[in-house]
Amino acid sequence: MNQEKRNSLFKFISYSAFTSTSLFLGPTDLAKGASLLGIRIWPAEEYTRVTLETDEILEIKHQLILDPNRLVVDIKGLELNSSIKEIVAKVQKNDPYIASVRVGQYQPKVVRLVFDLKEEITPQLFSLDPVGAYKNRFVFDLYPRTPPDPMATFLSKNMGNTEEDDVIAQITKNRLGQTNSNQLPETFVATPKSTKRRFSRMITIAIDPGHGGEDPGAIGSTGVMEKDIVLSISKKLKDIFDDEADFRTLLTRDADYFVPLGVRVQKARQVKADLFISIHADAYLLPHAKGASIFALSQQGASTTAARWMANKENASDLIGGLNIKTKDAEVAKLLLDLSTTAQIKDSLKLGSSIIQEISGFASLHSKKVEQASFAVLKAPDIPSILVETAFISNPEEELKLMNETFQFQLSQAVYKGVGNFLLKNPPTQRQG
Repeated sequence: MNQEKRNSLFKFISYSAFTSTSLFLGPTDLAKGASLLGIRIWPAEEYTRVTLETDEILEIKHQLILDPNRLVVDIKGLELNSSIKEIVAKVQKNDPYIASVRVGQYQPKVVRLVFDLKEEITPQLFSLDPVGAYKNRFVFDLYPRTPPDPMATFLSKNMGNTEEDDVIAQITKNRLGQTNSNQLPETFVATPKSTKRRFSRMITIAIDPGHGGEDPGAIGSTGVMEKDIVLSISKKLKDIFDDEADFRTLLTRDADYFVPLGVRVQKARQVKADLFISIHADAYLLPHAKGASIFALSQQGASTTAARWMANKENASDLIGGLNIKTKDAEVAKLLLDLSTTAQIKDSLKLGSSIIQEISGFASLHSKKVEQASFAVLKAPDIPSILVETAFISNPEEELKLMNETFQFQLSQAVYKGVGNFLLKNPPTQRQG
């Protein structure tokens, strides 16, 4: 049964005190001895995702009860066991939406989960077909009933980084000062925040750590996951930019949770980002593949076979991470169409070339020029966008480098300096509004 047919089986029933939703999956005769393979909770500011993975297709019902706010989930075909009880321990105290979870045997072969909620939420329940190492997954996305304004949230996190500020925040530790000064370029170097800005206005950088949550990305021979490596590098890159008066930054994800590709682009556009930089540490078919690569969007096909392979692999993140196709609004869907302009791609190629020049000073390159392919995450029509493959996690030698804090910092420096040199040659124009 495909995803579309599965989701068409949703039935919504409204009551005065609560709303109830039933999800009927598979044949009426449910398999005996079904097992719960995993329970995962991914908290984030935007939403909390709860994933239940089973070896059989089961019947699930849920109801949202108000005052106090609770989400009640009944799973037919399961018996209460220690693995199901583990969900209680998985709830983090800082989860923005789940206060606690209670588990019990509601009826024979029916396990009941009760999620005590911190605020009123809008749950979205959907199922995912088996893919890769995952079996049948049932996903609950818990969104706040009143979502925060993305621009207001972004600005609140960047207090002190607005054009109107005459007094810059107290100087923070300059991370670039920890390295050998001989490594710093003459064209663009970091200086304390109290210095005069180089540009006519604040530059907003969207930094996109690839993968996350249900989508681990590539996995190295030691078990290290791409999603963890790129989040660490992205946070270092954010710190470097935030130490400069000219920049303010957005992380499309700042913790271990899944963000659909189109939503990553949408987040960048919502805060009017000037540049979009997606950070990855991918794998390839051959373990000896090595070196960093920079990718820009292509409207006419991939520049190499490897570029096409990587784009197809990255574009599969939505399938692996678990995209709820019912929640894709018109704007996100539209962004995934080929709307990018020639000017965006031209600037992306310039930006990528500037970063390649910096990376080449200390690390090997997989390609000495910017490659192009149809990456969905690069399709913002009005934001120069690049995807940085920092190294190959499938190469044991590069995997060890990627796990090294110093190497991560060097990569972050290179990206930062490449961005700065690009902006010096291509200064941002004033924006209206």
